[in-house]
Amino acid sequence: FNRRREVELKHGRVSMFATMGYIAPEYTRLPGFLSPSYGVKFADVPNGLGALAKVPALGWLQIVTFVGLLEL
Repeated sequence: FNRRREVELKHGRVSMFATMGYIAPEYTRLPGFLSPSYGVKFADVPNGLGALAKVPALGWLQIVTFVGLLEL
């Protein structure tokens, strides 16, 4: 029972962070460049799934590598 309660709390926190990550860009954007070498500004990246096509492949590789290292 305690394990299920722990897992439920963890999933609840992750879903709250995901919701905030989806809502926050509607109201604020970071200044500057997402990728200076490709000339992509944070303001140029759309919200939601449209961002998948705008972020360079090396950027996604960095994100996946970082998350993978966190899971170790």
